[in-house]
Amino acid sequence: MSVAGSRSLTLTQLNRRITQQLAVPALRDVWVTAEISDFRQSGGHLYMELIEKDERSGATVARLRGIIWANSAPRVCAKFNAFTGRQLATGLKVMLCGSVNHHASYGLSFVITDIDPAYTLGDIERRRIEILRRLDEEGVASLNRELTWAVPALRVAVISAPGAAGYGDFMHQLFSNNSGIRFNVRLFPAVMQGENTAPSVIAALNAIASQLDEWDCVVIIRGGGSTSDLVSFDNYDLASNVAQFPLPVVVGIGHERDVTVLDYVANMRVKTPTAAAEWLISQAEAELEHVRSLAQSILRAATERLSGSHTQLAYLQGQLPVVATAAATAAATRLQRAAYSLDAIASRCIAPQKSRLDAFRQAIAVALSTITTRRRERLDSMQSLLEALSPVATMRRGYTISRVGGHAVTSASQLKSGMSLVTAFSDGEVTSTVE
Repeated sequence: MSVAGSRSLTLTQLNRRITQQLAVPALRDVWVTAEISDFRQSGGHLYMELIEKDERSGATVARLRGIIWANSAPRVCAKFNAFTGRQLATGLKVMLCGSVNHHASYGLSFVITDIDPAYTLGDIERRRIEILRRLDEEGVASLNRELTWAVPALRVAVISAPGAAGYGDFMHQLFSNNSGIRFNVRLFPAVMQGENTAPSVIAALNAIASQLDEWDCVVIIRGGGSTSDLVSFDNYDLASNVAQFPLPVVVGIGHERDVTVLDYVANMRVKTPTAAAEWLISQAEAELEHVRSLAQSILRAATERLSGSHTQLAYLQGQLPVVATAAATAAATRLQRAAYSLDAIASRCIAPQKSRLDAFRQAIAVALSTITTRRRERLDSMQSLLEALSPVATMRRGYTISRVGGHAVTSASQLKSGMSLVTAFSDGEVTSTVE
């Protein structure tokens, strides 16, 4: 056997040494802060990965296996639930008390015996405050709360898990209202718990946004039961989508004590899915009552006007024979007076107009004569100017015009020997040959 072989340890021996080295007070009953990952339950025991992430990059920088044995699990879970209203789940940041343990078969792990729920509650609230501060800095936190509601809001787009008890309660309450108000409701299904909650609800909002004209509002509901997955609604992307959604959003998630970021950015926050239905019904009933009040006012006004009209009509019926006779007599008198005065009025009106026509006729004759004389004088002047400027008048003063091939010659350089030159005088033409 080699020297190295004589010093080697079996794996069991090595694990025993590791266990002995870890059995120190510094690694027992220590408090550790970490984030829970891969949380699961088996045989009454709770298993998880405890991880630590870099605050800037989000990368995992430390990892340790965590265990809560069945004899401690009910006590630890009850303590956490009583204080936070939540169950232990993946994604929660926790402060745990436990001891480092090394098992020959399962390796290193952190055996948990206690938990500080105040730390988790504080972390959830801190993350919620950070999301709200970011939305406020971006100027979108209050956009949905400022939207004006359609009156009445009867076309309702619902985001919920299909077959969920909360959705059933909402539909039953909405369609069994005592006023007989009819709502148009469509379910846009989404996952309402776990890691896929935020992207699933955002996808449902996008589907509603593609048909905005068909809806008056959006209702996001999730029924009661375990509230451990409500942390999924404290999501920046989901809150940003709700805050900027162009229709009013009603949020009814969990129990009355449960609060998420969506409750702060949605237009209306109610306690439960049933309360969401009751709120919509109350708004519709208020508008219905307003319409009924208007109808009563219109009925009273119409009744009063009709009653007054009946009284007036009865009076007119009694006066009609007398009024007709009096009106006919008065009309005949007016007609006779008009006939008498028509001749005098015609004479007074026609004579001045006739005088005006005679005056116009004389004025037109004078104006026409004046214009004709001026135009004749202008034509004579233009004729004299044309005669003075014509080529014939120029030639009469001794000038001639010479042409070659019908074109006027303006320079001696245009002439060549043998060309036939036609010279025009005022009284005739002479043809010559250029030498």
